Amino acid sequence: MKKLLLITALLSIFVSCKNESKKVKPITVNYPETKKVDTVDNYFGENVVDPYRWLEDDRSAETEAWVKSENQTTFGYLDNIPYREELKERLTKLWNYEKIGAPFKEGDYTYFYKNDGLQNQYVIYRYKNDADPETAEVFLDPNTFKEDGTISLGGTSFSKDGKTLAYSISEGGSDWRKILIMNAETKEIIEDTLVDIKFSGMSWYKNEGFYYSSYDKPKGSELSAKTDQHKVYYHKLGTKQSEDQLIYGGTPEEKHRYIYGGVTEDDRYLVITPRVSTSGNKLYIKDLTVPNAPLVEILGHTDSDSNIIENVGSKLYIMTNLNAPNQKIVTVDASNPTPENWEDFIPETENVLSPSTGGGYFFAEYMVDAVSKVLQYDYDGKLVREVKLPGVGSAGGFGAKKEEKELYYSFTNYVTPGSIYKYDIEKGTSELYRKPSIDFNPDNYESKQVFYTSKDGTKIPMIITHKKGIELNGKNPTILYGYGGFNVSLTPSFSITNAVWMEQGGVYAVANLRGGGEYGKKWHNAGTQMKKQNVFDDFIAAAEYLISEKYTSSDYLAIRGGSNGGLLVGATMTQRPDLMKVALPAVGVLDMLRYHTFTAGAGWAYDYGTAEDSKEMFEYLKGYSPVHNVKEGVEYPATLITTGDHDDRVVPAHSFKFAAELQSKQTGDNPVLIRIETDAGHGAGTPVSKTIEQYADIFGFTLYNMGFDVLPSKTKEKVKG
Repeated sequence: MKKLLLITALLSIFVSCKNESKKVKPITVNYPETKKVDTVDNYFGENVVDPYRWLEDDRSAETEAWVKSENQTTFGYLDNIPYREELKERLTKLWNYEKIGAPFKEGDYTYFYKNDGLQNQYVIYRYKNDADPETAEVFLDPNTFKEDGTISLGGTSFSKDGKTLAYSISEGGSDWRKILIMNAETKEIIEDTLVDIKFSGMSWYKNEGFYYSSYDKPKGSELSAKTDQHKVYYHKLGTKQSEDQLIYGGTPEEKHRYIYGGVTEDDRYLVITPRVSTSGNKLYIKDLTVPNAPLVEILGHTDSDSNIIENVGSKLYIMTNLNAPNQKIVTVDASNPTPENWEDFIPETENVLSPSTGGGYFFAEYMVDAVSKVLQYDYDGKLVREVKLPGVGSAGGFGAKKEEKELYYSFTNYVTPGSIYKYDIEKGTSELYRKPSIDFNPDNYESKQVFYTSKDGTKIPMIITHKKGIELNGKNPTILYGYGGFNVSLTPSFSITNAVWMEQGGVYAVANLRGGGEYGKKWHNAGTQMKKQNVFDDFIAAAEYLISEKYTSSDYLAIRGGSNGGLLVGATMTQRPDLMKVALPAVGVLDMLRYHTFTAGAGWAYDYGTAEDSKEMFEYLKGYSPVHNVKEGVEYPATLITTGDHDDRVVPAHSFKFAAELQSKQTGDNPVLIRIETDAGHGAGTPVSKTIEQYADIFGFTLYNMGFDVLPSKTKEKVKG
């Protein structure tokens, strides 16, 4: 009898193990028919076909119908994933905690941002200075702008006395904004709305008016037509927008695609920073205390990123990477401000500098292998102290007005929800100000940094985060995330969505690829233009490291990235389709021959180059452009492309064309789907409700295509039981 029971038990274990590794029930996918057209472009004598060019017309009924049919197919698939609702419920539950931002003073009031938990947009509250924060009242609630949360609050800027507020709003996630002007005392809108504003701050001059930036409204679709002549305007309170003064820009001889105007804290100088591309700017100042003063040139070229971050009278403090790839601060007198007169104030070091000011001090934040270190300096350049941070991670927000005695900064890492600390500027002491109450225990997770070797021998850092005690057996569902471009640094930060992924036993890995800013300008340049392949090689090597170290295997690996990171995913999956099981390109730059013809895309040429630059550049771009490298007869990974129909940063046509190519040529059973969010843009301002739904779909799709018929956490519970 015992022998029979033993055999039965062993058979049960065998069946259980067999079931655990069995394939999930396949979901039938019938892709919509996508017509092809005979569009051909000639580059340096080579014809390049573009059969899905018609999908670039975001205003056509045909494109609208295609979007509708693709979404029907995608959601028909997602509806069949058995634990999709379970993921949505868990995301909703974990998201539902109070989130409060750092307080800041404007005039007679102290303001802060707050979200009760599941509100689509953060609400601004305020209370009288030195009053009990519990007396705070709602000041501005963006959730009232539109019921579904698809009109969001952009930037805010108070006049110097705090009595007037200018704030921008975005409709449907578009980069085009409107600016409203409010009496902060009465909360009443006091002027006509300013319209057709894009890529703009709002910088007040005293209490009289503010500077802002925009483009002329393009002919054709405002969501896809080219915009490449940025201009700075001054709006004087009490006047119409049509009377706003053009300060800089609009000269036909040179296209400045991004120009920003800002006023120094003492109202003395207007600072203008014209850019031709996303990297490098000219630098001008205007003395606002002198009537009709001219613009004075500090830098007339775009060979560096340089900006004035502070002044004491005519003494300027300039942050620059001119001849200093990791950035430094220099000083110069405004009467003779060109580089030959610059003197080092905080010299360049081996780590990248990101400075700020507050309470009469400079705070030099350094990235040391993508982790924060903060030093406090006085205005003579003397080191006061190193700020003792709460742990290893990302600190930010070391900024305040000159008269403040304290400031607030945030601290986070991949397992620590963002907390706010109050810092005594003179004493150098920190105290916890707010810690979120969230259903997540960081003690159950670990996060470690490793350095792996890329194809050309370069050492690349990567931070890997997961539950403590996971077995390195090659079977852990893993998301590898990357960006690798535009001098952007990926530093450790907590994410509710990643927490839900890790709860399921998932590994979350972030690689700090070349093209980013983690090691300064040299690191950035090593992943641009004819060196862009370095970025993809770094990402591929990260995946190979995770597999070789048994964190995961190709059957359990997903790669994810957005925008330039969407390009990263598209290029990696077309170059190494065997490497991963799932690919998740979000709002990606995927047509590298035409990206610069849409909206502000021409400004990305510093990182990418363009197909018109030279035959060599054209061939290089075509060699990795995801849309142009989908091949017949290849089995690509299960792919869920995500985009928004109002994305006017990276137009959705990139994603549309990539999806059409993949669906037309995919071999094998891996699904290729595109999820197109309506009334959503590039990401900023997306309502919480839409974000939760999107991540439930992404994680559900990922796990299902890795072979999980129930959530991994439930699988482990069954095994334990």
